Amino acid sequence: MEVTRVDRWLWAVRVYPTRTAATDACRAGHVRVNRKPAKASSTVVVGDRVAVRVGGRDRDLEVAKVVDKRLGATLAAVCLVDHSPPPPPRELDQPVFARDPATGRPTKRDRRELDRLRGRHGPV
Repeated sequence: MEVTRVDRWLWAVRVYPTRTAATDACRAGHVRVNRKPAKASSTVVVGDRVAVRVGGRDRDLEVAKVVDKRLGATLAAVCLVDHSPPPPPRELDQPVFARDPATGRPTKRDRRELDRLRGRHGPV
């Protein structure tokens, strides 16, 4: 196989969980092939660069192998070259509510504290 649709390739290499999600991303303008906006029916060949916005993160992928059937994760990794910068480190500045699971159900005070951390402002 030398050519396939971009939505099908993105689904096959596990960038998107479904073809519908890949097609919707193309319609929304989150997919570019060789720096040009891509429709779902746009074709990709080996060597094309596909820029994708997925999960709030921009990814820059190069087509290493053209596939149109869904592959396992290890085989899918061979079909693309990821030129994306590494994701930013997760920030741990948010307070963490930690309880020992062996203590049973949370008390009313624990639930209120958890609600405050989650941003819910229930009864105090």
